[in-house]
Amino acid sequence: MPDELDPYERKILALLQDDSSLSTAAIAEKVGLSTSPCWRRIDRLERDGFIKRRVALVDRRKVGLNAQIFAQVKLNAHGRANLDEFTVAIREFPEVLECYVMMGSVDFMLKVVAADIEAYERFFFEKLSQIPGVQEINSTVALSEIKHTTSLPLPSR
Repeated sequence: MPDELDPYERKILALLQDDSSLSTAAIAEKVGLSTSPCWRRIDRLERDGFIKRRVALVDRRKVGLNAQIFAQVKLNAHGRANLDEFTVAIREFPEVLECYVMMGSVDFMLKVVAADIEAYERFFFEKLSQIPGVQEINSTVALSEIKHTTSLPLPSR
């Protein structure tokens, strides 16, 4: 953790990771500050990019996205020259929640959600496998979720 964060800011970040809907007054009370200095710290954390944005986390199952799939994508030799094209295409697919460039035997790791396996199959054949340069896709279906968090482990210092 960078030294530029003081203990109050670390506590603020921890609280906001848990519940970004907390009011500044509620955060100030929990960290032991008055409202104005707390607001200034939150504002600085946002301006300096420590806080990217505040969102509501939606339960994927409640909205009918019951299948979660991890897809490993390998590009062919010619496809590697077009990494930007692959990247642009992936960003257009709302089914893809996360995409990482990998080192090793595959080029990309995707986290994909779909209503069910049949919906993923359609996504696979109609979208993902149609991206130029894709040589191989290995899909793994997640059966259950053991742990899922968006909170980063912030050291207390």
